[in-house]
Amino acid sequence: MSRYTCTRRRALTALASFAAASPLLRGQEPGGEPPGRLTPLGDFANAFEFEAMAKRRLDSLTFSAVAGGDRADLERITFRPRLMRDTTQLDLTTEMFGQSMFAPIIVGPTSQQQKIHADGELAMLKGASAAKAVVVLSSLSSLPLDKIMAEAQTPPWYQVFPGPDVNAVRARAQQAVKLGCKALCITVGTPYEIAGASPLTDPSKLTAFGNPALDWSVIDQLRQGLGVAVVLKGIMSPEDADTAVKRGVQGIIVSNYGGRFVQGLASPISMLPSIVDAVGGKIPVLVDGGFRRGTDVLKALILGAKAVLLGRPPLWGLAAYGADGVQAVMELMQSELARNLAMVSATTPKELTRSMIKIHSR
Repeated sequence: MSRYTCTRRRALTALASFAAASPLLRGQEPGGEPPGRLTPLGDFANAFEFEAMAKRRLDSLTFSAVAGGDRADLERITFRPRLMRDTTQLDLTTEMFGQSMFAPIIVGPTSQQQKIHADGELAMLKGASAAKAVVVLSSLSSLPLDKIMAEAQTPPWYQVFPGPDVNAVRARAQQAVKLGCKALCITVGTPYEIAGASPLTDPSKLTAFGNPALDWSVIDQLRQGLGVAVVLKGIMSPEDADTAVKRGVQGIIVSNYGGRFVQGLASPISMLPSIVDAVGGKIPVLVDGGFRRGTDVLKALILGAKAVLLGRPPLWGLAAYGADGVQAVMELMQSELARNLAMVSATTPKELTRSMIKIHSR
């Protein structure tokens, strides 16, 4: 009988053959699962790693809609930490519109979440509630609102797109308030009537309706008699922020709608300081756009934001792990924020000042 010798070349060839046959490592086949195994939830170091896991769960078109994000202006901001202060008693608690929040990090509105995970908004609410985080529900959700609300242990907010039929939008808002939503978020500033889901909208289903369909009188009609705070999402100028305050709006969210449909828009974080100054503390200012780390959130809070909305990271967690993934993402961001709050020698967001950062030129 001849003797078999296992050379290095033969060993590598055998390993390559095994890998090619493995469903975990071979490329995606039509109708099959994306390649790659999922990392255990306890092994993540930051939110970016969840994006890689989401890519393994989603088809390429769906993943492209939730991938990436513009972080250039966030990365131009660096810290100037203070030292020699006792920061053992950290407290991230934030009060807004009569609602106590565990931390100033909110899950932003994204619709049609069953495109991301079979349990969709139910899993998003379950995971966020487990992390004691507020969720902004979209009026374009995959599931009926009453069914989604059954999972809400932390009262959510509700988001609508104002359109030509103000009464229909108002009826949805009233239903949301009746079911327990604590604030109404009205998305403005997007030149489209959304016929699908955001950020999962198929661009072919977008039809321009132009700004004449929406003016301040529409906001006034939607606000009347709701009994909850109304927040405008999409404010990108100090002038509009000032107008919102004068018309009785209770809060604004600095947002460019992800910059997905109009090129050349300024980033929300770059507009935040001037908008905060224009508001002058009369109403809370929130912000979204590219936030992936606790340091990102801290930068926004230092610049005057009351809270930050996360869009993509919770979706990455949802795609890969369902409710557990959402909880893990939110708790990771909360922990990072607490750690970095101590790094600048603050114990609460109220102690933050702009002297703690420097904004570098491009």
